[in-house]
Parts: sequence; structure tokens; C-alpha cells
Amino acid sequence: MAATQKEPVTGAGPLNGILTWVDERFPLIENWRAHLSRYYAPKNFNFWYFMGGLAMLVLALQIVTGIFLTMNYKPDANLAFASVEYIMREVSFGWLVRYMHSTGASAFFVVVYLHMFRALLYGSHRKPRELLWVIGVVIYLTLMAEAFFGYLLPWGQMSFWGAQVIVNLFSTIPFIGPDLSEWIRGDYVVSDATLNRFFAFHVIAIPLVLLGLVAAHILALHEVGSNNPDGIEIKNNKDPKTGIPLDGIPFHPYYTVKDAFGATVFLFIFAIVVFFAPEVGGYFLEYNNFIPADPLKTPLHIAPVWYFTPFYSVLRAVPPMFDSQFPGVALFGAATMILFLLPWLDRSPVKSIRYRGPIYKRWLAAFVVVFLLLGYLGTEPTNVWGQFGPWLGEVERATVVARICTVIYFSFFILMPWYSRMDKVLAEPERVTS
Repeated sequence: MAATQKEPVTGAGPLNGILTWVDERFPLIENWRAHLSRYYAPKNFNFWYFMGGLAMLVLALQIVTGIFLTMNYKPDANLAFASVEYIMREVSFGWLVRYMHSTGASAFFVVVYLHMFRALLYGSHRKPRELLWVIGVVIYLTLMAEAFFGYLLPWGQMSFWGAQVIVNLFSTIPFIGPDLSEWIRGDYVVSDATLNRFFAFHVIAIPLVLLGLVAAHILALHEVGSNNPDGIEIKNNKDPKTGIPLDGIPFHPYYTVKDAFGATVFLFIFAIVVFFAPEVGGYFLEYNNFIPADPLKTPLHIAPVWYFTPFYSVLRAVPPMFDSQFPGVALFGAATMILFLLPWLDRSPVKSIRYRGPIYKRWLAAFVVVFLLLGYLGTEPTNVWGQFGPWLGEVERATVVARICTVIYFSFFILMPWYSRMDKVLAEPERVTS
């Protein structure tokens, strides 16, 4: 069989010969055309479609700043906290690199949460993008693991005790729990062995997995094509002569320029946070984490970072059974695992919220409110709003609210096959709208 003839490189100017030589030995131009200059995306992308590109930008930022931090960080229980202080005070621009990395961790979750919300708005999880959504959820869980392992590394009070609490939750799993938690720690308690283990996971293992998943996510996206605010498949309307979608435009230069503008605005906001409020009131960097870890002194209130707190509230909302916290841990896991089922739970005849009826819109609004409320409650003690009194058995108001929010959270998914199908929808247009 004869080899496939590659399309010649054109318009490269003085580099034409070099690019031709490279392209004969590596599919550089072929991939450029397939994924950028001749990848046709819908022409009606809006603000929400910045988030995927911003997530890649933050990932690159985290990798670069993480490399510089590891040059001076020491994964030793006796030296870790001091090495972070050394980076902040003695290394040239070390404070900037550290704050960029800590702010980047929260920024990563901000853009990922908005990216996932975009899918709920416009049906980006629906056929033919089910696998794309599943890979995205795996990326989200991997990102949570990466953030959890990195959370211990500063070896401050909240890092130490937060890791202690979270790892101990695994011990509640029947049969394998105690051995599993011991394996995660590498010791009977959070110690130097735990720090070294978490450092290896955070710096090497999880980033490699994350990069592979991101590559798979992009390949899956370009295989099925991008969704759009109308939820219409642009591949269904092609020019009969050229085969180019009538409602599509090349990703480069149109969306590369647009994404560059979005990245500029994002970096401006990012810089304001880094230079003027890197702690963000204790939400991005907790005040207790500026105190060295002390195994003999427990903080008054132990809470994870804000991006974990919605699920932490679900955990705390479930009362123990038979002196075991496993029911709460199980619901904690279910709150994330149920995301995998979303493409098959949504039975609406239309994809985009533009053409969905009022029932779905109200459920989605309720879901967003309870998710934010659960996130806030997870950062506060359970008695933040006082108690109801003897008639509710001295149950804290915040706990009752968290339980109500947990029920609404799961109801959004469990009831979706019914309310999404019975909702009154509008007819989708044949072509995308601007």
C-alpha cells in the first residue's frame, strides 16, 4: 500500500524548508491543522467557553511554579515548614512563586467548576459527548487528589490536622478501612513518611496522570466536535462542496485570539489576588497554616480548603450510625461519583438551557444555591447559626440546613430522568444563532 501523501507546507515564509523537513519526520503541521487551523468550532461561542482554555493555562502555570518551588522545598517533617518560610523570605521572588502556586490552586477549581457548570447550561454532557464528560469528571477527581496531596506539604497546622482528619475518614470503610488509611499515611499517624509519600504523589505521579487525561479530553473533544450555546451539532449542516460546517469557523485564528483576550482578563484578576490579597480572607490560605504543625495542639476548627467544603458539608450532615462515620463517608463519595451518571440521567429532548422549560431552570438554580451554601457551611463550625433548642434535640441550625441542602443536591440528579423529560421545551433552530 502506498504511503499517504502529506499536504505540503505553505505560507511559512523563511521557515518553510525547516517545517517541511520536520513534517516529513513528525506530524507537526498535520496536528496543527487537525486541532487548530482546520478544526471548525461553532461560530457562537460566548463567555462560558473561555473556561476550558483557562483551565489549561492554570495547569501550565501550576506546573511551572511547582517546579521552581521544588528547587527549595524540603519534604522533611523537621524542615518542610522552615523551607516554605525560606522560599517566602530569602529566595528571590520566592514569595511571588509561592503565592502564584497557592492562588493558582484555587483558580484551577474556580475555572473547572465554571467549566462544569457550562456543561449543565448547554448540555455538553449529552450524546455524543458522554465519554468526553466522563473523562472530564475523572480529571476533576484527579485534580482533587492532586490538591489534597499538595495541601499537606506546607506542614502548617491546618495542613497537618486537615490531612489527619481526611485520611482518618478512610479508616471508617468496613474491612479494608484501617489498612487503607495506614497505607495512605505510610505510618500509624501523619508523619514524615506521610509527607514524603504525599510529595511524591503531588509532584510526580498525579501530574503525569493529569496531563494524560487532559490530552485524552482534548482528543475526545476534537473527535466529536465542540458543543455550543444552542446545543446544535454543526456537523449536521455542511457545505456539500467543501465539507466544512456552515456554522463553523476555524479555531485558529478566531478563537485563539478570543481566548488570548480571555486569558489577559483572567491574568489581570489573578495578579490582583496574588499581589493584594493572596489569602483571600483565609479561604485560599488559612491563617492556621502560617503556624508550624503541632501534633499536640489541635486547632479549634478544622476545615478543608474551600473547594472541598461542599462535599465536607455533606459528610458532616450525616449522623454517625453504630459509632461509625461511614454513612457520611459513603455519601461524601456518592456526591462526586453521581456526576458520572449525568449524561444518562438527563432525558430532555433538547440540550441547551435556551430551549429548556422552567422546571429544569429552577432545579439548576436550586442546585447552584445549595452547592454554594454547602461550600460556605463547610468552612464554618456546625454551631455557626446556633441551636434550635430541646424540641430538635439541640441540633445546630447549620446542620439542619446542610441536611436539607444535601437532599436537594442529590434530588437534582436522582429526579432528573423525570423532570427533564416532563419539562416543556421550545423547538431548537435548524442553524446556530449568533
